[in-house]
Amino acid sequence: MRVKVLSRNPDDYVRETKLDLQRVPRNYDPALHPFEVAREYTRALNATKLERLFAKPFLSSLDGHRDGVNCMAKHPKSLSTVLSGACDGEVKIWNLTKRQCVRTIQAHEGFVRGMCVRFCGTSFFTVGDDKTVKQWKMEGPEYGEEEEPIHTILGKTVYTGIDHHWKDPVFATCGHQVDIWDEQRTSPKCSLTWGFDSISSVKFNPIETYLLGSCASDRNIVLYDMRKSTPLKKVILNMRTNTLCWNPMEAFIFTAANEDYNLYTFDMRFLESPVMVHMDHVSAVLDVDYSPTGKEFVSASFDKSIRIFPVDKGHSREVYHTKRMQHVITVKWTLDNKYILCGSDEMNIRLWKANASEKLGVLAPREKAAMNYNQKLKEKFQFHPQIRRIAQHRHLPKSIYCQIKEQRIMREARRRKELNRRKHSKPGSVPFVAERKKHIVAVVK
Repeated sequence: MRVKVLSRNPDDYVRETKLDLQRVPRNYDPALHPFEVAREYTRALNATKLERLFAKPFLSSLDGHRDGVNCMAKHPKSLSTVLSGACDGEVKIWNLTKRQCVRTIQAHEGFVRGMCVRFCGTSFFTVGDDKTVKQWKMEGPEYGEEEEPIHTILGKTVYTGIDHHWKDPVFATCGHQVDIWDEQRTSPKCSLTWGFDSISSVKFNPIETYLLGSCASDRNIVLYDMRKSTPLKKVILNMRTNTLCWNPMEAFIFTAANEDYNLYTFDMRFLESPVMVHMDHVSAVLDVDYSPTGKEFVSASFDKSIRIFPVDKGHSREVYHTKRMQHVITVKWTLDNKYILCGSDEMNIRLWKANASEKLGVLAPREKAAMNYNQKLKEKFQFHPQIRRIAQHRHLPKSIYCQIKEQRIMREARRRKELNRRKHSKPGSVPFVAERKKHIVAVVK
C-alpha cells in the first residue's frame, strides 16, 4: 500500500534572524486569490457608482412645432429620419443627425391623430380631425411644385389612428370602426367592429402580419384576423387602454398602456391574465413602444415622465424627466436600439439615450473590454444591498415623489383592509386574488 503525504523540509521555514518574516506556504495562482470576491465586490461598487455618475441621458430637443406634438412615426429604412404630427395639423420631417427639420407640411385642419410610414419608406400616411386620410411623398416637391398629397380619402367619421401592413400595400384606420384599406382604392376592403364605442388605436403585428390589435374607449382590447375579416378575441379591463404595441420578436406578446397608471403585457393565446403588470407611473400611460430587441419597452405618461421597463420585470429600470417637459403624449424607440424620442405638450421632441450612461462614439478595444468586465461584475453583485441601492436610486420631481408615497399608503391600506376582512369572515369566503387577475373584467371569444 502506497500513502502519499505532504512533506515540507522544516529547514526551509527556519528564519535566519528573528527579524525575518515568517514564510507562509501559498499557491500564487491568480485564480485562487484569497481575497478575489472582496476585490471584485469593490470593483463592482465602483463601477455602479461611476455608472450613476456618468448617467446623462438627455441629448437634445427638436424645436419648431407651434402646438403640442400628438404623434410620431419612424422611417423603416433610414435611422436618421423621423416624422412628427402636431395638434395644429402640421407634419414635420426631421433629420436626427443634423438635429433639424428638413420639411414642413400643413397636412390637416385640426389635430393630426395618427401617422405611419409605408414599409418601403417611399411615402407616409396621415389621418386628422378633418375626416381625411392623406398619402404623402417622403421626398420633398421639386422646385416650383406645390406640396400636394398623392392620394386623399374622404371618410364619414373622424379617424383616430392609422397603421400600415409590414409587407403588403394595405393599411388600417380606426375611429368608429376598424377599416382595412387597399392603397389603390378609395373605399375600405373590409370593416371590422365589435361593440359601439370609438377605437383609439390600431396596430399590425410585425411577425404574424395578418393579425391586428385595437383599443376602444369601452375598456376593450380587441384582436382581429385580417384573413377571416372577423374579430378573434376581446379582453375587458377595469379601465380604458390608450394604445398597445406588439413585441417585434415574439409574435403573441403585446403590451397595453392603461389609464389606471399600469402597463399590461399579454400573451394573446391566454388573455385570462396578463403575463406581467408593470407598475411605476403615477398617472395615465398614454403611449408605449418596444425596442427592436423585444427585451424592453418605453412608456410615456401624463405624469410628465417616460420610463423604460424590461419585459419580464414589474418595475422600471430607468425614468427620464426634465423641468420643462409637460405631459408626454407620444414616444418611439429608434431602430438601432440606441435612442428614444418623446413628444410632449409643450411643442418639443426630445432625444434621449436608451442606456443613460453609455459612451457615444467609437470605443477603443480596451474600453470595450473594461465596459464588458464592469457589466459582468454589476450583474454578479446586483442583489447586494449597497450596490442595489446605488443602482436603483433616482432623483424624481417632487410631484412624482409625493404621488408615489401617497399611492404606497393607499396600497397598504387596501391590503390591510383585505386582511382584516379575511380575518373576520368565514374561512374561504374572501378568496385570494392574484395581482395579475385583479384588473381583468372578462375575456370574450
